[in-house]
Amino acid sequence: MAEDDEIGSDRRGTSRRRGIQSIEIGMRILEALGAGVGASSLGAIAQVVGMPAPQVHRYLQSLITSGMARQDAASGRYELGSAALRLGLVALARTNVFKIVDRVMDGFVERTGQTVQISAFGPLGPTIVRLFNGRPALLTTLNLGTVLPLSTSATGRVFLAFIPESETADLMNAEREHLSMDTSSVDEIRAAVRTDGKAVETGTVIPGLHATAYPILDLQGRATLVATAVVSEAVQGCRQETIAELGTLCGHISAENGWLGV
Repeated sequence: MAEDDEIGSDRRGTSRRRGIQSIEIGMRILEALGAGVGASSLGAIAQVVGMPAPQVHRYLQSLITSGMARQDAASGRYELGSAALRLGLVALARTNVFKIVDRVMDGFVERTGQTVQISAFGPLGPTIVRLFNGRPALLTTLNLGTVLPLSTSATGRVFLAFIPESETADLMNAEREHLSMDTSSVDEIRAAVRTDGKAVETGTVIPGLHATAYPILDLQGRATLVATAVVSEAVQGCRQETIAELGTLCGHISAENGWLGV
């Protein structure tokens, strides 16, 4: 009986070890998907994780079922799925800077009625991760999880100016091809936003809306987040002082986040 118990215990231990190993392999595959510039082929993923392609394919099918990965129907390539994006956003939302932002923006929006979006730079680009609805409420398609363009949105332009170029290069190159922008135009955007400390766009992403975006910087001067005031064009003139106050608040949040200024 004791021997049977020992054998059963050993089998359960082996099963647990295999289960843990499966999680570790799944995480390696997810890391490979996240490290790629864009969607990756099965062969490329297998090479990165050092496993046979058929074995990687089985793991990918499970990850697709769970929403952690997805496969493009046209190209057959693999990319991170919506569940992975949500999980990443949750992790971002639990960092200290978000606690500061929630505290400050709740009070600011309650007092001023100004609508504010908070965005982080995710794997697909500038992504809205907080939305503070003001008064009156704006009718817009910009919601939590919306990914904004780098070069044509106020939010994206701030990230373009205040995070390392190496982090935006691939996305920016794709946008440049689509918009027929040259390198000098991108450099001009960066320089202007750095000089002004903000970016302003009207009607580019959503017709009729005026957006002013400010960086929330960390110790190294990198834009951890971007706060964007959104108003209708009809009332933007009445909101200039309120929007400028948002810029001041972002400076205070940056200081709490470690930014010492220059």
